[in-house]
Amino acid sequence: MDDPRTDPVDHDRTTRQHAGEAMKNGANSVGIAAVGIGVTALITGLFAFATGNPGVGTGAVVIAVLVIAAGLAWLRRTHNRVRAVELRWHDAHSDRPAPPPTS
Repeated sequence: MDDPRTDPVDHDRTTRQHAGEAMKNGANSVGIAAVGIGVTALITGLFAFATGNPGVGTGAVVIAVLVIAAGLAWLRRTHNRVRAVELRWHDAHSDRPAPPPTS
């Protein structure tokens, strides 16, 4: 990822290199969408419980938990990939040890 247009790490303009990572790295959109869908399913489940439909509520909450967990796992995986790219970039362009992660 030597091309700055596709590099999700901002090396020059901030001391927090991962600021805006979710917006620059398009791979995060899947995880963000999954978390959003999971939150919607959770709201649906809570609404179903409130209106006296425990079967629908249980199903929706189970789906919500699974989808939110999958979305968060996706976001964690993409963040780890960005950190690996950051370490490779630092090894190739600097003689100092890589800084600790700021996020």
